[in-house]
Parts: sequence; C-alpha cells; structure tokens
Amino acid sequence: MQVETTRLYRVKAVADMLDVSQATIYRAVESGKLRAVRMGEGAGAVRVSGQAINEYVEACTIRPVITAEVA
Repeated sequence: MQVETTRLYRVKAVADMLDVSQATIYRAVESGKLRAVRMGEGAGAVRVSGQAINEYVEACTIRPVITAEVA
C-alpha cells in the first residue's frame, strides 16, 4: 500500500485502501485509534494524514506470540 505521509486523505479513500467500510474508519477516528482532522465548521469534512494511516496500520498489525517453553 503506497501512502504519501504528507497528504490528507478522505475517509472513503482510506476505507478503500484498507479494504474496510467507511463506518470502520469513522469508528477508528471516534475511538481515537486513528488520528484525523475535521476541516471546516459544523460537522466539517474528516481528513486523515498518510502518516496517521501508517501508524494505524502498524498498531493493528498482529504480531506472533512467543511463549517460553517450560522444562
């Protein structure tokens, strides 16, 4: 996935990139898991930076669990 870190993306573009619904992106923003900015007054338009997308994907990455063997 190619993301320009300095660019601001629309929610739909982020959802398409990550192959999830727009509702999933809005929930991630509302929960604070995905940083976003609101442009304009009132409800405004939500935009997500490329850097925030990379950080979100990294935070969502599943890492293998290594357990110590008991002798």
